[in-house]
Amino acid sequence: MEFGYFTLSDNNYADNSRGANELVENIVAEALHAEQIGMHSAWIGEHHFGTLGVLSCPDLVLAHIAAKTTKIRLAPAVTVLPLHHPLHVAEQWASLDLLSNGRVDFATGRGYDRREYEPFGADFDDNMELFHEGVEIVQKLWTSDAPVTHKGKYYQFENIRTTPRPVQKPMPIYIASFSKPSLELAARLGCGIIVAPFAATMAFGGLAGVAKAFHEICDKAGKKPGPIMCSYFTHFADNHAQEQAARARQIRYFKECVIASFPGDPETAPPTYRYFIDMVKKLHEAKAETLSPNAVLLGSSQQMIDTLKTAQDAGFSEVILYVNVGLKPHGMVKDEMSRFMEQVAPQFR
Repeated sequence: MEFGYFTLSDNNYADNSRGANELVENIVAEALHAEQIGMHSAWIGEHHFGTLGVLSCPDLVLAHIAAKTTKIRLAPAVTVLPLHHPLHVAEQWASLDLLSNGRVDFATGRGYDRREYEPFGADFDDNMELFHEGVEIVQKLWTSDAPVTHKGKYYQFENIRTTPRPVQKPMPIYIASFSKPSLELAARLGCGIIVAPFAATMAFGGLAGVAKAFHEICDKAGKKPGPIMCSYFTHFADNHAQEQAARARQIRYFKECVIASFPGDPETAPPTYRYFIDMVKKLHEAKAETLSPNAVLLGSSQQMIDTLKTAQDAGFSEVILYVNVGLKPHGMVKDEMSRFMEQVAPQFR
């Protein structure tokens, strides 16, 4: 099982003196540190207008990182595809795959914050169909040797061949999966999936449940399952005081960043987001003392190893670590990343 660096660039906190530019610079430094300590990948989220995160252009940041590294794989976490034209997305990420000599893992989803859609004039209420059509277009553009013609509900074009071409054949594609329709899309297109353990617990009963559901859907579709991976919030704690501080940091992230960006009103949320309502309710009820391994790696190295064994046993091939969460200081983030690779990762090689 491989391990990577992951961030959503959360910075929407009360009384926060850390500016957006400072955090983006920290993220670049942390991703470069990830290569130095032997991490497999760097996954950088896309967020707009500061409602949760402050890094809006993962393609540009990862291109900068690509020029300064040689091994680490580079991935958005995730490209919010309905905010972009799929032709542009196909061109951008194929370009990065070329420039990085085939190190891109492309991951995409539809996001969950209406406020990120409206300024772009993007359709939030109907974004599932928009997303599905966009993913199909991107994949077709990357795999077809002939010019592509598409006449869909949302996009229409004739005889288009994007350049440059991806170095990888095929380009790895991951679908961010919080619900069964996302699993079905990934199965139909032969893509991998990336899940959040807390969401997998609410929707499928845990990581083993989502893996089982994905394999069943792939079997029914007659497709070979793609890779499955997950993210984990990560906090080392060696004594009671450190554990209390870590738990408070994580709860603050849920309360101040995540809840505010979810479509939490059942009266206005689109039908395809109704499953999020239960997640938001659970997060409202979350307490520091009840945080569980279903959501967070928290504690000693051995406690993390024990939790991650469940992901390994369920068939997960990679775990990406959200270490810089909840206003954790930059130096502390790098120290915890190093400690993880020294004390935890060797147990999974």
